[in-house]
Amino acid sequence: MDTTQESYLDLFPLDAIVYLTPDSENVLEDIDANKVYVLGGLVDESIHKKLTLQRAQEQALQTARLPIREYMVKSSSSRNYYSETLAINQVFDVLSTYYMTRSWPAALKAGVSAGKGYVLPDTVK
Repeated sequence: MDTTQESYLDLFPLDAIVYLTPDSENVLEDIDANKVYVLGGLVDESIHKKLTLQRAQEQALQTARLPIREYMVKSSSSRNYYSETLAINQVFDVLSTYYMTRSWPAALKAGVSAGKGYVLPDTVK
């Protein structure tokens, strides 16, 4: 891993950047090796709703969200609040697992904790 204090906007062409945000209307269907994925993280979902989406739009960037709704169902547990907002490490786990397995169910299982209120259909009782 390389780190830098330079902005991703200065390092990559704008059309190569995809800003991942749970508020995007676009579903991430596959990982493109020619794209750079920005994980928009550390946003308190109750206070700064849609902040990452707004930032991406201000920078004229493509956006996408993980396909949680497409592959998972809401758990029947009443203590869950159904959130698609994940921490950076969870998004990274989903992306790296998907990259290795090419399976969204496996990837989402690896990164989306049960506390988010979503489960894979085959785990519903």
